[in-house]
Amino acid sequence: MHLVAVDGRVLALDCGLFQGRRAATLARNVSFPIDPAEIHAVILSHAHIDHSGRLPLLVKQGFSGPIFATPATRDLAAIMLADSAHIQEEDAEYLNRKRANEDEPPIEPLYGQDDAINAVRLFHSIPYGKPFWAMRGVQACFAEAGHMLGSASVELTLMERDRPPIRLVFSGDLGRFGQPILRDPAPLPEADYLICESTYGGRPGKPVTDVGGELEAVISETVSRGGKVVVPAFSVGRTQTVVYMLSRLMHEGRLPRIPVYIDSPLAVNATEVFRMHPDCYDRDAREFSLETGDFLGSDCCTYIHSVEQSKALHGRREPCVIISASGMCETGRILHHLKNNIENPANTVLIVGYQAADTLGRRIVERQPTVTIFRKQYRLKARVEKLDGFSAHAHQDELLTLTRRTARACRKAFLVHGEPEEMHSLAPLLRAAGFRGVEMPEIGSTVELVAQG
Repeated sequence: MHLVAVDGRVLALDCGLFQGRRAATLARNVSFPIDPAEIHAVILSHAHIDHSGRLPLLVKQGFSGPIFATPATRDLAAIMLADSAHIQEEDAEYLNRKRANEDEPPIEPLYGQDDAINAVRLFHSIPYGKPFWAMRGVQACFAEAGHMLGSASVELTLMERDRPPIRLVFSGDLGRFGQPILRDPAPLPEADYLICESTYGGRPGKPVTDVGGELEAVISETVSRGGKVVVPAFSVGRTQTVVYMLSRLMHEGRLPRIPVYIDSPLAVNATEVFRMHPDCYDRDAREFSLETGDFLGSDCCTYIHSVEQSKALHGRREPCVIISASGMCETGRILHHLKNNIENPANTVLIVGYQAADTLGRRIVERQPTVTIFRKQYRLKARVEKLDGFSAHAHQDELLTLTRRTARACRKAFLVHGEPEEMHSLAPLLRAAGFRGVEMPEIGSTVELVAQG
C-alpha cells in the first residue's frame, strides 16, 4: 500500500495482504498506517492478493470510499477476495480448535465473506485509457501492464492549490513481452516521479517464446512412457496460460489430444472471468479464440467442479494432464494428485511457477528422495521438470525498456516490490538510463513530492 496525500485528502495505491507464516505477518496485516476511515479512495492496479487482499479488512475497519480498477480486475477481485475470505475463516476455525484444547480464547479471522462482499460493492470499473477523478485534486488513467488479466499501470496528476501539477506514475506489476493471452505492457509515460516494481530487477529474461517447445517436449516424453503430467499451478493466470498453450500445441498437431483436467474451484471461476474479457487478449489469442470457439474449453479440457469428480481422477490410468492448485503445493487438491502420482516413474511433476523456501513445491524442485504429504512419507520417483519461462513479471531488460520514456524528466524513481538484491541490481542501470535519483524506500517512510521548477 502506498498513500498519496493531496490537500489533506488521502489516496491509497493498492492494499495487499502480507503473505507468509501467520506469526510473522499477522501484525503487519491487522493494522494500517492511518485510520482507514481517513482514506478517501483506493486505486487497485490488479487483483493478485498481495495487491488486493486487505481491501475487505480496510472496509471492515471503516473505509467507505470508491475503489477504482479496470473491469477485468474488478471481476477477478470479486472471486479472489471471496476465496481469500474463505481461507481466513478456515484458518481461524482450525486455530480455534487447537486453542480450545489449550484453554486459550478464540481468535477472529482477519476478515470474512461479508467483508469481501462489502469491499466489492465499492468497486468502480474504469476502462484503460479513460482519465478519471480518483478524488478532488487527483486525476488518474489506467494503461495496460501485461501482468495478468486486467492489470494496469497508473498515471496520476496531482493538483494542489497554488502549486504546479505533479505527474506521478505507479507501475503496478509489469508483465513480460510476448506473454501468452495478454497484451504487452505499455511503456510508462513521462513523469516527475515513478513508483516502480523491481521483482526481477536483477534477472535478464529468457524469451517467453521458448516455453512452448519446452512444454511440448515434457508432455510428449511423458506420454511416450504412458505417464501422467501433474502441474501445480496458481489458479488465476498461470492455469489459463498453461491451458492456452496446450490447446495451441494440440490444435497445431504438435501434441496428441490427450485429456486435460483443470481441478481447482478458483481456477474454474477465474476461467469464466477470462471468457468475459476477450478485450484484454492480445491479437494471437483473439484470433485463436475465433478460430477454435473457446481456447480455454477445447474438447480435450475438462473443468472439475466437485470433490467426487476430483477423486475419480485418481483411478484413471491413461496419459493425461492434471492442472491443480495450490501452485506451491501447500494446500488444495494438488496434494491428493501428488500423493497418488508421485511414486510412479512414468509420471512427471511439471513446475511452472516460483516455489518459496520451506514449501512442498520447493522440496519437489530440489528432488528430495522423500516428501511428506498429509503427514505420510512418499518416495519421489516421478520425473520433475521445471519451466522458468512462465514468469509474469518483467525482467531487468524489460523494466529498462518500459521505463525509458519516464527517465527523460523524472526527478526520482522509487523501487518497491522486490528483494534488496533485485533493487540494488536495477538501481544503477536506471541511473545510467537517465534517472536523476533512484531510491529504495523503507516501509513507513514519507517523501514530499515537488513540482518541476
